[in-house]
Amino acid sequence: LTMTATEVKQHPSLYLQVGFQDDEPHLPLHTSIALFLLSYCECKSFKVFLVSSKEGGSQPLKSHVPAALDVSDIQFEDLPLLVRACRLPAVLDETGSLCRAGLAVVLRHIISKTLEADPSRKDVMALLGFKKTCLKACAEVSKWTRLCEIDIPSAVEAHLKTPTSLQKQPPPSILTLERRLGEPVKVHNDDKIRRQKLKEQRQSKRSLDSEQSPLELRAALSKLSVDSVPSAATRENSEIRKVKTTELPPLEHVFAEGLYFTLTDVVLLPCIYLYLCSLQACEASALLQFPHLLRWYANVQEVPGVLRAAKACGMAFSSPHAPINDSPVSPTEDNPTSQVEENEGHGMLTQPAFVGGPRPTMTKLKENGIEAVFAPHPRPDWTLPWDGLPEAINPTEGNMSDVRTVRKRQQLNNLVAMVTELARPSNTVVDFCSGTVHINQTSLSGLQVILIENKEESLLRAQSRGSELGLKNIGFIQANLDYFTGAFHVGVALHACGVATDMVMEHCVQAGAAFVVSPCCYGFIQNAVKFTFPKSKRFQGTLTYKEHMILCRFADQTAVQLPPERRLIGKQCMGLVDLDRSWAAETHGYSVRVMTMEPESCSPKNNMLVGRPPESSGLKSAVSRAGAHI
Repeated sequence: LTMTATEVKQHPSLYLQVGFQDDEPHLPLHTSIALFLLSYCECKSFKVFLVSSKEGGSQPLKSHVPAALDVSDIQFEDLPLLVRACRLPAVLDETGSLCRAGLAVVLRHIISKTLEADPSRKDVMALLGFKKTCLKACAEVSKWTRLCEIDIPSAVEAHLKTPTSLQKQPPPSILTLERRLGEPVKVHNDDKIRRQKLKEQRQSKRSLDSEQSPLELRAALSKLSVDSVPSAATRENSEIRKVKTTELPPLEHVFAEGLYFTLTDVVLLPCIYLYLCSLQACEASALLQFPHLLRWYANVQEVPGVLRAAKACGMAFSSPHAPINDSPVSPTEDNPTSQVEENEGHGMLTQPAFVGGPRPTMTKLKENGIEAVFAPHPRPDWTLPWDGLPEAINPTEGNMSDVRTVRKRQQLNNLVAMVTELARPSNTVVDFCSGTVHINQTSLSGLQVILIENKEESLLRAQSRGSELGLKNIGFIQANLDYFTGAFHVGVALHACGVATDMVMEHCVQAGAAFVVSPCCYGFIQNAVKFTFPKSKRFQGTLTYKEHMILCRFADQTAVQLPPERRLIGKQCMGLVDLDRSWAAETHGYSVRVMTMEPESCSPKNNMLVGRPPESSGLKSAVSRAGAHI
């Protein structure tokens, strides 16, 4: 199947992967999850393509694809180039210039399109959770997002591929979820619900009738229904009001994130369904170690629309039962995680406590021959022709103050100067964490430009600017960095916060691409899945993690209102942190310069790392694998 431009413009296109095992087609869990959400939402806003390496490979899977969807087969080599540069699932918008990639991003977009078509869908709106942040955080910095979006689907798929005789040990991610579901729940205004629960507990002791479903489940289901359900809104009697908050009964998990059914439950249901089916088939007694998971599994089936959607996707629910055991589950992990982030906005790992300033750490480095060194700027006076540029690409187009506009122009001067030094005609430049636009596309007219940003609002504004300018050399991708797999020659990031700088550099190194990166928010640096700090061998041999974090914390002390001596120490700490980053890249054959933007006053975070890959980098082969530029 080959898509025409007209077909792309008629509907946003959703691309879902078809896998093969023992030459038989199957739906990977990310695909099953997306299909289940489409069915639950009754969303018909997409043209759905099942991407297979074989023609007609999805035909045996029709029973697992909702019949109401408009579904076609497509082979990988026929994918639009933007989609081919990303890991699936992915959505290409009607213009063909904006691709959304990655499970969480695609699922949130399905919800958005459903509400756009029918704003009355209260149940679909509720999927986004408190403050509409459900699964919004990047999996690299949120343990909860990573557990749901990556770890559990991957663990279940690995489990299903393992011979039955070797499936005795539960995946650590499933055990983590079991512990999570056994923890007390804290929700906004939970005091009223807990007092209502206490009231019902006391009434049940006086009555033989205890058939009423738990308060938590009734409260959860009432949020999804227009029907009135008894709640905690009525005023309690004085006996209940006098009970101290600390003595009230805790609320139990009804769903994955607490009391309410959210997108997280949608993600987990196909995974847990397959996992429990596997356990039942081989050893039903294994279910006994998952009492909280089984209770969650039963609660999810009570949600209106879930059984209908599951049936459309070929899921036949059974009802496995195991007694609820309030004793803690025996962990099999070393140092298991007992608490996963309650709020996606607090996904960053806890920083260690610091005592004292950075001088002892800096002295220790100096005694080992390590000092911050800044390379001279090769083009300090270079500037874009701002007065001749279209308003849509000029910082003055926004609501910035005059002073901030001047500084933003100066920052962009530095980045574009370095990009034009590194790039060659027809090269592909990727602007990571691009915001509304960092790279000036009109000055890179001979290059292909891809903007990658995980904030939809920023990317839509950038797309609007590109459309206003009539640019044809630019593509837009809403995704976390790991979901971009395309080939490129130069990676750019202006003020990438915390570990985002390291993620960009890691991505460039893996692609054999040059990089121009301006770090920011050093205090947010933390150990991550792919790397730990310090990063280079020399720093690792000199500093502990805690000592390195001291440098990161004081690297943020560069604001203009601070005393000059303090700002100087902050600049030195910035230089040391970035020196460690540069040495880590040099172990891969890169030549890296740490320099200061010109003029220094353009930003308190004015460091810039410029890296050239080794001549023998694998970029050319990566480009040939991609087949073509965007």
